Amino acid sequence: MAFTIAALVIAVWAITGPLFGFSDTWQLVINTGTTIVTFLMVFLIQNTQNRDAEAIQVKLDELIRLSRGGHNVLLDLEELEDDELDRIRRSYCEIAEAAREKLRRGQRDTDVPEVTHQVKPGLARHTRVLRPVQP
Repeated sequence: MAFTIAALVIAVWAITGPLFGFSDTWQLVINTGTTIVTFLMVFLIQNTQNRDAEAIQVKLDELIRLSRGGHNVLLDLEELEDDELDRIRRSYCEIAEAAREKLRRGQRDTDVPEVTHQVKPGLARHTRVLRPVQP
């Protein structure tokens, strides 16, 4: 429907070209119209992407919540400050590096390493630090 309307508007604009002598004003009309539509489409696309990202996050939160042994502290990571999120990411990078080291030694990397959860005192309720438990 939207494509048909857009094609119709362009056809009408093109047909009226000879009537207006293909003037600068005639060209300005389509340029302004397309600029406005493009501007509005950016916001529409951004809104859709934000909604999709939020829906995916809720689904991931539900998977974490239902996983036996899953860490509920990970449910709302998107609400953390960047430094706390980086700290949590580093702890998981350490786990990944330890798994790679096991593979290099010919061992299996399919275990589930334990991660401890520590809430840093004096910080907001959403700031938690994950630290891998050393074997």
